[in-house]
Amino acid sequence: MRNFILLIVLFFVTQWLLKKLRRANQRAQSGATGAADSAGSTSSRARNGAAASDAPQLADPLIRCAQCGVHTPRSEAIVVAGERFCCSDHARRHANRPTGRDAR
Repeated sequence: MRNFILLIVLFFVTQWLLKKLRRANQRAQSGATGAADSAGSTSSRARNGAAASDAPQLADPLIRCAQCGVHTPRSEAIVVAGERFCCSDHARRHANRPTGRDAR
């Protein structure tokens, strides 16, 4: 039983050390690419407490369709009269709906 517990502890210690090594390698790689960055961006990273590359970034922000509410990437959204839509069918429906006194 004692050997089993020792193996479990050894496993977790090994995983912890590997995680530390991976983080050190990532910092070294970002430091090499960070040397090309300006000094202002490096100081802003230091103030935030984490590297900017650690935060996940969306490739394209999501936009809510004015007709159905589905979220689509901004690059795929259709803009009609300042409103954003997920497809051309919803844009047509929104444009053809009655307004003003006809809306009753």
